[in-house]
Amino acid sequence: MSDLARLRETFAGAGRLDWIGLRPERKAGLEAVRSGRVGPAGLEGDHARSGKRAVTLIQAEHLPVIAALAGLEAVEPETLRRNLVISGINLTALREHGLRIGEVVLRITAPCAPCSRMEVALGRGGYNAMRGHGGWCAEVVAPGEIVVGDVVTADLHP
Repeated sequence: MSDLARLRETFAGAGRLDWIGLRPERKAGLEAVRSGRVGPAGLEGDHARSGKRAVTLIQAEHLPVIAALAGLEAVEPETLRRNLVISGINLTALREHGLRIGEVVLRITAPCAPCSRMEVALGRGGYNAMRGHGGWCAEVVAPGEIVVGDVVTADLHP
């Protein structure tokens, strides 16, 4: 294994699942929950897409960046319409790889681009504040239960 390959598989530590949100129907607000079941099509109770966009994630460390770029003091996770907020592990470094949250394994498939609704949710310039910080889409590799506070680790060969 090359030095670069070894570096790409090395993380400072584990992350944490900070928040779970469900969208009960299309365009509905998100409801925060403490736990959930992830099935093959995504979080049960969530109006979601299946396949490569079954679950959406965002990096907790990006929330203050988005707030600053939007000219706000803070941004709540439900405003950004992602299912999971993860802290402590770089989701960008896991693109095309996986992550384990409790018993669940997800494979990050693609960036989750902001939608035009961010202009309303965050105010003027909200769409651009989200660009590059919109989070990730993931497909479900192994279903199971997740709970806020679960440890999040890299699963490089899901």
